[in-house]
Amino acid sequence: MMEKPKLLIVEDDPSIATQMKWALAKDYEVLLAEDRSVAMEIFLKEHPSVVTLDLGLPPNPGEVKEGFLALAEMLSHDSLTKIIVITGQGEKRHALEAIGEGAYDFFCKPIQIDELKVVLGRAFYVSQLEREYRKLKQQLRVESFEGMLGTSSKMQEVFSSIRKVATTDVPVLIVGESGTGKELVARAIFKNSSRWEYPFVVINCSAIPETLLESELFGHEKGAFTGAHIQRKGRFEMAQGGTLFLDEIGELSLPLQVKLLRFLQEQKIERVGGREGILVDARVLTATNKDLSQAIKEGKFREDLYYRLCVVTITLPPLREREGDVLLLATALLQKYADENKKSINGFTPQAIETIKTYSWPGNIRELENRLRRAVIMAENKKVTPMDLELDYPYSKYESKGLKEAREALEKELIQRTLIKNKGNMSKTAEELGVSRPTLYELMGKLGIEK
Repeated sequence: MMEKPKLLIVEDDPSIATQMKWALAKDYEVLLAEDRSVAMEIFLKEHPSVVTLDLGLPPNPGEVKEGFLALAEMLSHDSLTKIIVITGQGEKRHALEAIGEGAYDFFCKPIQIDELKVVLGRAFYVSQLEREYRKLKQQLRVESFEGMLGTSSKMQEVFSSIRKVATTDVPVLIVGESGTGKELVARAIFKNSSRWEYPFVVINCSAIPETLLESELFGHEKGAFTGAHIQRKGRFEMAQGGTLFLDEIGELSLPLQVKLLRFLQEQKIERVGGREGILVDARVLTATNKDLSQAIKEGKFREDLYYRLCVVTITLPPLREREGDVLLLATALLQKYADENKKSINGFTPQAIETIKTYSWPGNIRELENRLRRAVIMAENKKVTPMDLELDYPYSKYESKGLKEAREALEKELIQRTLIKNKGNMSKTAEELGVSRPTLYELMGKLGIEK
């Protein structure tokens, strides 16, 4: 069974403390303390993420001095602890002062348990997000692999593949969506190879018009075409002894595919307008975001060239499939751009963290870089917000609603999404939502969801 999160209740009134314990024991491991000394002893031993703190504590429960001392002492030991201050109706000014001193929220007596449960749930969630963020900042101190960060299992597999192929001379095909970092993988292979002292030459096959691409790749002789006033070496010759990286290889025309295939077979090229074969010792790495097997079926890519290029294939996962990596990368980029722009930004708001984690990142790392660069420039505070990132906070549409209305709207959206995901299968939907089929039917009727 999962361990319950720890909640420390600091309350000198036994009846209130008991009432709170019984009301909250189902969801939390409740710890009780009646004064500051006991509270600090439990706090240092158990490390609760959330504390409810009555400001009026012994030996002078009519005053707030002990409560404020407890607040300051707890936050000095762990600044991420969420402390919810409990105070009397007439002492709201003390509660607001406590917020200024670092308390997370406040409640006035008598306590409404249902409202407190909502605030506690949010406090634990925010605390978890902030602790994850702190852990990620600590991870960033560990050296990255050739400029690439990733703790997910899929990226660890990529790093392992790079290490294995780097020491060989076989062609490698790197596949992945736009913005996933295919050139970084190619550079990592090069840097870890025996050719690292020689040139690393990059050319994007989709960025150069087809009429010029042949000359760019293979060079040309003087007078080969109008404007060819001198002999010029191409990228293949520039990569002599080193590595040539052909990005977006799927855009290469069929005639140029033939010339590339000849090089891979014979290690020879011919300049445009030339008649002699030139021996070139260069390793070829390629990358694409296209489905080359589909291109072969459509007659747009040569099958024999494909099998020459993909002796080893490294598949880069999209950012949305790299579990836990997006916040790690966002943190690293935030530090980098804040330093570059000399801005004292030290993190993300909890809403921004939630948004970064739930957004699908269709543009992958490139989109993350662009949004973080903009956010650092636009941010007016020390923490980046969803607005700075130009992303919607996932719960912003519920913030203007009352608690009951927001809960129903969220339930309706979740049920509808799960139904669509399971193609209307009620049994699978009920199982995934953790309810029985009769309960699901009842909820659908109540929320006006059609079967």
